[in-house]
Amino acid sequence: MRTLIALWKLLRGLWHVLIGMWTIYARFPQWTPEQREMRVQAWALQFLALWDIHLKVLGRPVPNGPALIVSNHISWLDISVIHAARHCRFVSKSDIRDWPLVGMLATGAGTLYIERTSRKDALRMVKDMADAMKNGDVVAVFPEGTTSDGRDLLPFHANLIQSAIQAEAPVQPMSLQFLDARSGEPSFAPCYIDDDTLVGSIWRTLTAPRITAVVHFGEPQLALGRDRRVWAHDLREEVIRLRDAVN
Repeated sequence: MRTLIALWKLLRGLWHVLIGMWTIYARFPQWTPEQREMRVQAWALQFLALWDIHLKVLGRPVPNGPALIVSNHISWLDISVIHAARHCRFVSKSDIRDWPLVGMLATGAGTLYIERTSRKDALRMVKDMADAMKNGDVVAVFPEGTTSDGRDLLPFHANLIQSAIQAEAPVQPMSLQFLDARSGEPSFAPCYIDDDTLVGSIWRTLTAPRITAVVHFGEPQLALGRDRRVWAHDLREEVIRLRDAVN
C-alpha cells in the first residue's frame, strides 16, 4: 500500500511540475514580478501538500528587499520549502539550469546561476547578487556550498556574504529541518548527500512517514563593521542556534 501511495504522489507531483512549466511559458511574460512571486510561492505550497509534507514556519521572513537570506542545506527539496515560506531569488550551481524540468522551473523562479569552479564567475555573481538586492530583491544562498544531513553544519563560505556588504543590505539567518511529523525526531528521508542519488532521495521522501519541514527565520542583521569572514562565522552560529531552538 505504501508503494502505491508513493507512486500516486509521484504522478501528482510530475503533473504539478508540468503545470508549473506551462505557467512559466504561457503566463509569466504577461505578469508583473509581484504576480510571479506570488505564483511561485503558491506553487511551492501546493507541491508540498501533494507530497504530504507539512510546512511549519517560525519567526518572520523579511517583508521586502533588499536582503540576503542564508540557510543550511540538506536536500533537493530545500528550495521548494523555502519558496513556500518566502519567495526569494536563489543562487544555484550553473548545471541545474540544464536539468530537465527542474532547470526551467528554477529559471522561471528567478534563480541566479554560478559556475562554482570559476573564481572569475564567483566575482561576477557577487556583483549580480549585490545589484539584485539594490533593485529590491530578496536573494537566498546556501553558504555551506553543498548539502549536509543537518546534524552539523559545514563552515560557511564567506565570498557570497560580500554581496550583502556591497549592497549595504541586511542578512537574515534561517535554519531548515525535516522532522518525522508523528515523533518530532529528525527525518533523514529527504537528505541528498554523499552517495545519495536524486531518484533514491525522492523515493525515500515519498515512502517515508509524514514529514514536517521546519523553517525558522532569525532576526535580520547588518554587518556593523564585520568583514565577510567574521560575519559568515557569526551567521553560521546563529543558524545553529535557530536549528537547536526548534528541538
